[in-house]
Amino acid sequence: MSEPKLVYSNKINKIRTFALSLIFIGIFIMYGGILAKKIPWLMFSFMILGVIFVLLSTVVYLWIGLLSTKAVPIICPSCNKPTKMLGRVDACMHCKQPLTMDKELEGKEFDEKYNSAKYRRKLKEQEQSEQ
Repeated sequence: MSEPKLVYSNKINKIRTFALSLIFIGIFIMYGGILAKKIPWLMFSFMILGVIFVLLSTVVYLWIGLLSTKAVPIICPSCNKPTKMLGRVDACMHCKQPLTMDKELEGKEFDEKYNSAKYRRKLKEQEQSEQ
């Protein structure tokens, strides 16, 4: 019996998926407003709430677009396709291969906690206490 293979997701794709879900949530809320058209204040509330969700998704798309320009473009060693990497560890956008450019993390088990500043501070404190 083989172990279940963990599937990792690229950070940029996760955020884009979140922004897309905000658009759909906003549209469904606005449809709720159409269904409540007999009660004007409720319809207006649903419409405004839906528009807020769509505008929020626009802000998220703008933010991830700006973040994507700062991401490090690399070629995935597994699929040889270009991908972008955010943080110390990330996954390929195409084949979901775990990636790192940090020499300290090569060979270690992939974990997204390596990107956390809190985790890096904890490691520094452990190193200082050992010395």
